[in-house]
Amino acid sequence: MDMLELMRRRHSVRRYTDKPLDPEAVKALVEELKDCNAESGLLFQLVTDEPEAFAAGKPSYGAFKGCRNYLVLVGKPDMDEAVGWYGERMVLKAMEWGIHSCWVALTYKKGKAKGEIPKGYKRYMVISLGYGETEGVPHKGKSMTDISDYKEGDPDWYRDGLEAALSAPTAVNQQKFRFERDGETAKASVSGFGFYTKVDLGIVKYHFAAVAGKEHLAQ
Repeated sequence: MDMLELMRRRHSVRRYTDKPLDPEAVKALVEELKDCNAESGLLFQLVTDEPEAFAAGKPSYGAFKGCRNYLVLVGKPDMDEAVGWYGERMVLKAMEWGIHSCWVALTYKKGKAKGEIPKGYKRYMVISLGYGETEGVPHKGKSMTDISDYKEGDPDWYRDGLEAALSAPTAVNQQKFRFERDGETAKASVSGFGFYTKVDLGIVKYHFAAVAGKEHLAQ
């Protein structure tokens, strides 16, 4: 499966079975997490078989059910975009192993969540992980021309990158971002006001770069 197809198949999942994560998948996630932290200076952590943050023993806490695994996204206060970029990298790595996920900012028990938060750092949010009762469902979103200056005849890399960006998860599906192309690169920016737009921008940029090529993303 190519990256764009993987992105299209991945949807937010909030209801999980009680099947434990595959040990080989956990090993792969830990290695990916180490690489992400080493590259970025983030302090992402993987927590497995922990029922308290999502009250896995209680029915549908915060619309979640059965979640016992999650990523804790910890970084310095000015690392919003990096959290989005590397968090989505972890989400797609999990999807490669058939593990479903959901970005979660509010509907979990913050006081129960595990993970170390050193002085000078903060927990941005968590990402739930597990084997979903379903694959999740796509949500109607914006069009390519809504979020960019794309026009007929533009390069394939730009079109493909924008398709990838449109498949990126954003807070409450708000899609508050825009791309503008200048020759062989495109610049992404926040468009309008919304929740967690800087984190969303990092997620969207990762999608674009992973499909179009990092060399086509202006920094």
